[in-house]
Amino acid sequence: MKDKQDYRSNPLLRISYSLIAPFYDLVIERPMRAARKQSLSALTSYKAEKVLLSGLGTGLDLPLLPALHHYTALDFNAGMLARARSRGANLQVNWVLGDSMALPFPDAHFDHVVLHLITAVVPEPRYCLAEAARVLKPGGSVILLDKFLHPQQTAPLRRLLTPLSRRIATRMDVVFEEVLPAAPELEIVSDVPVLAGGWFRSILLRKNQERRQ
Repeated sequence: MKDKQDYRSNPLLRISYSLIAPFYDLVIERPMRAARKQSLSALTSYKAEKVLLSGLGTGLDLPLLPALHHYTALDFNAGMLARARSRGANLQVNWVLGDSMALPFPDAHFDHVVLHLITAVVPEPRYCLAEAARVLKPGGSVILLDKFLHPQQTAPLRRLLTPLSRRIATRMDVVFEEVLPAAPELEIVSDVPVLAGGWFRSILLRKNQERRQ
């Protein structure tokens, strides 16, 4: 892969989300609430673990999280993190300004990584998933919720709009099956359509104890 770039290297997207932050919740919160809750049910509720929320946004996941875990909440936009803080007041949260494509954490550091509506936002989804796998402990899980095209799905309008949409908000042409090979140590546990006729999918991945060759 080419060198990863951090959040400072994508100023247009960062500025765009600074402008979007005040309105983001109005558009996203209610339609996605049930899907978020279903996805986050994959977190264990019987012992405290270390959980990375990569690409936290305004923190809409935070009220749905079990309080026993130790959370690290990362986003590349300071405005989004600022709006999220009040939602995490009852949780143990470490707030980090950083890039989901180049995580500032050591290998095998977290028990779970949550990727909610971030894999299709970043310029390079492969880097996002590969970094999640890198910082995940063997046997840990990636809890993923996002919009993905299916293999061989044409979706001409989504593909046509992506060159513009990816610069200001999100990509609409990401095929998950093309992203997964970037993290060969991850295996699919479940893959469930949740919204928009299957465009949005709730995917649970687990990291192998030994990396596949």
